[in-house]
Formats: sequence, C-alpha cells, structure tokens
Amino acid sequence: MQKVLFLTTAHHPKDDRIYYHQAKSLAENGFEVKITSLCENLIEVSDNLQIESYSILNQSFQEKVEVFLKVCKCFQPDMIICSEPLAVSAAKKFQKTKKTSVIYDVTEWYPAMSMLSPIPYPAKIFQALKFFMINLYAGFLSSDFIFGEDTKKFPLAYFFPFKRYIILPYYPDPKFIFSNINSLNSNEITVCYTGQISQDKGIGNFFKAIDLVRKKDNDVKIKILIIGSARNEEDKIYFEKILSEYQFENIEIKKPTTFEKFTESFAEADLCFDLRELNFENNHSLPIKLFYYIGAGKPVIYSDLKGIRKHIDVSEFGFLVKPDNAEKIADIILNYVKNSKIYHDHAQKASEVFREKYNWNVIRDSFIQFIKTDR
Repeated sequence: MQKVLFLTTAHHPKDDRIYYHQAKSLAENGFEVKITSLCENLIEVSDNLQIESYSILNQSFQEKVEVFLKVCKCFQPDMIICSEPLAVSAAKKFQKTKKTSVIYDVTEWYPAMSMLSPIPYPAKIFQALKFFMINLYAGFLSSDFIFGEDTKKFPLAYFFPFKRYIILPYYPDPKFIFSNINSLNSNEITVCYTGQISQDKGIGNFFKAIDLVRKKDNDVKIKILIIGSARNEEDKIYFEKILSEYQFENIEIKKPTTFEKFTESFAEADLCFDLRELNFENNHSLPIKLFYYIGAGKPVIYSDLKGIRKHIDVSEFGFLVKPDNAEKIADIILNYVKNSKIYHDHAQKASEVFREKYNWNVIRDSFIQFIKTDR
C-alpha cells in the first residue's frame, strides 16, 4: 500500500481541500494517508486518515522542520504533498534518507499580502523579494506541482516548465452541499456575506451597496445575514465602525460554522456576495466560496476578478462587478427583487452548472491518476 503524507504549516489538519477532498479520496482508493499540520494539537485516526498535528507556529524554522522530519521518519511515506515552502524544505531533507516524491500544492500566494502588511517600506520590498526567492527554491526542490487555479501557475510553472503539474480547483464534494433554491417573496430579499470580515474582503463594499438599495426603494425589505468573524483587532474596530455608521435594522451575525454545516448555515439566503478589493492578490484568485454558493443554488454578485473570468462564466447565474460600484450592485439587487423569474432562472442554473461542471466528482479521478502515475 502506497503511503502519502500531507505536510502543512498554516492549514488546519481538517482543512476542506486537504482532509475532506484530497486525503479522503486517496484513502478511498487504497492509499495509506497521514496529515500533519503545525497550527493545532490533534492526534487521531478518522475515516482511515491518520492525523498527527502540533500547535507550534510560533516556534523557529528549524524546530518546525524537525517536527516534520520526525513524522516523516516514523511514517516513511512514498509521497509527500506540501502546502508551503517550509514543508517542502522538510520533505526534501527526508528525501535524503528515502526516495520519495515531493509535490508542492500551490493554493496561496507566496508571499501573501498579509505576510508583508506589517513590514514598513523600504524593508517591505526586500522582504517580498526574499519570500519570492524562497518560493522559487521550494519549486526547485519539488518533484511536481498541484495548482489550485490557473492564475497560481506563475511563477513556478514558468520557471520550471518541464516539471509535471495538474490544475486542481477548489470544487466541493456534493455530499457536503446543502442545496436550497429559494423563491423570492414580493419586495423581500435576504443577502449574505460569509468569511473573513475585513475591508480587504469587501464588507464595506457590501454594506455600501445594501445601504443604496434601501435609499433607492425603501419599500424593499432587506435582511442581512453575515457568517464570519474579524481576523484581528483592526478588522474588528473597522467592522464595529461601519455597523454603527449604517445602522441596519434587520441584520443577523453568526459565528463561522463547521465545514460540513457551511452551506446549511446560509440556506435562508437568497443572494450571496463577495466584493473583495481589486488588488493583485485578490484579482488573481479563484474564491473557494463561489462553488459552495452555486452548489447551494444561490445566485452571486462577485468582484470582477481575473481568476474567476478565466475559469467560469458567472453570467449564467450572477454578476461580476467593480466592488466599489454601489450604484450598479444596488440596481442588480433591485432587478432580482422586481423580476422573480430572472432570480429563479439564475438560482436553477447555479445548481445545474455545479452538478455538471464544478464539483469534486468531476476532477477526483484526474487527481487520483496524477498521484498514481507519479514517477
């Protein structure tokens, strides 16, 4: 039985992509699978998946590598799938004792903007270059690549064109999707925002558009559903400020729920939003939540991101917009309210295209084959 080990520093051991999709699929196809993360203490065996994780994110680079090496030496994997450069570095060290494949699963920008934001200029420029070179080195050390989206191929696929890779989007397994296609009541709509509550992720753009809807037509009853939390104190202060500014009457704020219950948590929503800012990192991303929204049968209004445009035709079930164009967003919402047939057609189409094109069952076999044929 071939052994596969997942190594990640920052992802939860039961991360939806790693645990619920990749690891489970490999275990179901006869692989022995283990997951090690460095962001939470967890030792268990669940669904034939071994988890050995430690909460040591604040420890030194060398200490983190040593923990990964300890797990590698004990498990003796034939293949290691890494989510970050540090994990790749540890896997390469283990490769000196046993011939094993090292696959770099690229799902995040490295460096991410969050890594650079606390650093002042001009040091930020040098740190960005340093992190960029670290990422290139991880690409050099890796045997193969998995890219979460086409736009994440840069720079590794271009610097290492002869290495094997697969594009593996963030499509959900249908068994984790609770589909609930709503019918709009006259002059009523429930709008939904989920995830990190911050200016960068678009909560301000969302509130601005909803405020304009009520100014344009105060007969429309709007319920706001927010599922998420602020990342830090700065985001919390920002959120409290705009809540006070807009004074929405019908708003419900829920804490983040478990992965298995995510789509159930917004079942009552009629329309789902993601109005994140159009910076470089966001623009070249393909947001995971998009596929959960359409699987649940929810029309969407999303920022006009290059990562989305290159991958999917949103016009079948929603709209791509400039996130700060509150006027246009408000008009789209009101058009849904006034034209229930358009809303219903988009909701039905969202569910349909998810079942046909954008679920894990469509890409599972290509992932399994990629792993099985690894040289």
